[in-house]
Amino acid sequence: MNKVHLTAVEAVHDIADGSSLAVGGFGLSGVPNVVIDALHARGSTGLSVVSNNCGVDGAGLGILLASGRIARVTGSYVGENKEFARQYLSGELEVELVPQGTLAERLRAGGAGVPAFYTPAGVGTQVADGGLPWRYASDGSVAVASPVKETRTFAGRSHVLEHGITTDFALVRAWRGDPHGNLVFRRAAANFNPLAAMAGRVTIAEVEELVEPGDIAADEVHLPGVFVQRVVPLTPEQATAKRIEKRTVRG
Repeated sequence: MNKVHLTAVEAVHDIADGSSLAVGGFGLSGVPNVVIDALHARGSTGLSVVSNNCGVDGAGLGILLASGRIARVTGSYVGENKEFARQYLSGELEVELVPQGTLAERLRAGGAGVPAFYTPAGVGTQVADGGLPWRYASDGSVAVASPVKETRTFAGRSHVLEHGITTDFALVRAWRGDPHGNLVFRRAAANFNPLAAMAGRVTIAEVEELVEPGDIAADEVHLPGVFVQRVVPLTPEQATAKRIEKRTVRG
């Protein structure tokens, strides 16, 4: 039951080339930066990433992206990252854009063992009708386009079929955790972290504060340890090293 790995390097030792990853975070909030840095140092490449966004230039998943380690991204937001745009438009990166709520539910469904579901989000658009450019060719033409999705009518309203997502690994960050893998997320840092953790077959959670078993009351647990296989306790310096995406101050 003790799932603690003392270092992030130890926790990512078996993430091989071509692995698929579900990664928590939204912008720079709740991003598992320490585990991402360890994965970058490991050198794994050809990764398929499922995450709300792909970090920013020089931070989060942006570090893996800049090193050419990511082959495919499934996400809902691609702003704030010029290198992401460059790789996508030049045909170096395959990108599947998904409505944000649909992406959240696809991760949750995968983790809950639900293979697919219907949603009205995307009906009447290229999300359902196909043709979204997943990958460009070097000449700017569309090399790979999204397929047409099945639609069905419920109560007089059209819905599109979406598939649940599961990945080889999940990388998440939590505020508190115990050796059994029970996690608590703090405020906005919850975002996609619980959903990504559910979707991973092997979930690696870096925690800002590691507590003893039983210190987290059962009704305070946001994600039960059944979804977490490895826990990485952060140092105080790692726990407090949090970038601000856009700093705004009064004049």
